[in-house]
Amino acid sequence: LIVRLMEDANEEAEHKGWCDTELSTNEQTRKEKTEAVETLHAEIDQLEASIAKLTEDISELTKAVAELQAAMAEATTLRQGEKATNEMTIKDAGEAQTAVAQALTVLKEFYA
Repeated sequence: LIVRLMEDANEEAEHKGWCDTELSTNEQTRKEKTEAVETLHAEIDQLEASIAKLTEDISELTKAVAELQAAMAEATTLRQGEKATNEMTIKDAGEAQTAVAQALTVLKEFYA
């Protein structure tokens, strides 16, 4: 009976040692997993902040592009008007040059 009680005590001591080892291992694993989760949550928060900032930047840049396109369209319209005016001025100057040349010819013939 004493031998059997000693064997049971040894088995229980071995089982307790195994349980203590497993509890320690599980606790360490839980700590590691908890730290990993916290690290990942921090990374998620950082990336969400980056997404928000980049979304805001995209919005601002889209607005700037729209403003530049409107300014470019206005400048193009203005330049087309100026081009038409310039072409008319060149045409008038050409006609005036021809008229002056003809007048010079007439004057040279008259005073020659």
